[in-house]
Amino acid sequence: MSKVLAIICEYNPFHNGHLYQLNESIKTVNPDFVLCIMSGNFVERGNTALINKWARAEMALYAGVDMVIELPTIYSISSAENFASGSIKILNSLKCDTYLSFGSESGDINTLNKFAEILVKEPPEYVTMLNHELSKGLSFPKARENAMLLYINDIRNSTSVLSGSNNILGIEYLKQIIKTGNKISPITIKRIGTEYNSLSADKNIASSTAIREMLLQKKPVKQLMPRASYSILKEELESGKFVLSTSQFEKEIIYKLRCMTINEIANLPDVSEGLEYKIKDAANSCNNLEALVFMIKSKRYTLTRINRILLYALLNITKQDFIDSQKVVPYMRVLGISENGKFLLSELSKNKKLNVITSVKQFMDNNKSNNTNRILKNMLEKDILATNIYTLGYKKNPDANLDYTKKIVVI
Repeated sequence: MSKVLAIICEYNPFHNGHLYQLNESIKTVNPDFVLCIMSGNFVERGNTALINKWARAEMALYAGVDMVIELPTIYSISSAENFASGSIKILNSLKCDTYLSFGSESGDINTLNKFAEILVKEPPEYVTMLNHELSKGLSFPKARENAMLLYINDIRNSTSVLSGSNNILGIEYLKQIIKTGNKISPITIKRIGTEYNSLSADKNIASSTAIREMLLQKKPVKQLMPRASYSILKEELESGKFVLSTSQFEKEIIYKLRCMTINEIANLPDVSEGLEYKIKDAANSCNNLEALVFMIKSKRYTLTRINRILLYALLNITKQDFIDSQKVVPYMRVLGISENGKFLLSELSKNKKLNVITSVKQFMDNNKSNNTNRILKNMLEKDILATNIYTLGYKKNPDANLDYTKKIVVI
């Protein structure tokens, strides 16, 4: 049985911090193959990826990854819990000796696992505390954080764990691993340099957020990225094939919301408690994204949650799509592969229970019948739509149907 090191990522873009985590993970696990599950053209915080998924897959391959597969859009733009759920379902389906490595501010897998176990088991005392915090009108993430701190009763040591973005996502991975029977061995690499959302650089380490902001301000980022990654990024930027943010699609989003009925908006994931009326009113009175979000935002609804809702509207993703996605194991859409990765692809392809996609056209043509494949086909259609909308944001060469015409990246 092959030993596989798995990393769930966005690589938006791939930088020196990512390379450090990758190399440390390889040293720790000594795997036969390195597999990345990567977000596509839209990412988890309800925004666009800076450059397209094939370019980012190429960055990962040059850094030493053997195979990059795409996390379906329906998971990649969802909450941390659903993001983790889709990824872990894919990893569980491999039937390999799988190790999941993730970066964290804590660097302590035992501490993170303790928090994950509480969230899975939901002790009655914790649930009471959570409901009390929710009754204050707080957003769910903030209410959960407060309840955990109260339940653990160790605010001094626990606050730093629950305030770290990478810690929070890591806890979600661990939750899903526990829920699905601990078939995956998790490890964590302590994050070095700046924090996840920091806009500053620490020597040659900076967050993806900082790098995107520096590019916006036309500041140099070459020293913050591996040579190959920077070369790929530079080529994409110079050719006009980049999208800075969802503001590129503000007219399309507002138009879509104006065309939707109240019931259709209510049927978007994460919309509840009459939020559809607030969204509709905002869309009818705004003509830019910043004003739209400002009108919708409240203490209960975080900025990230609102941004995700806007993407759901843009990409035609409904609550039923979410329900369906929970019934299936996602496909494995291969974006890129190394020479060594070809052996892993061959091994995975022998497993007839896996839906390994190397040709979108072939998969769509071959799966037109049973209910499970209908769901997978619908999920893939969202990925195709996401790419077609994404390229509309390009300054040059906004080609459609790249999911059909773009070949797998081979290094």
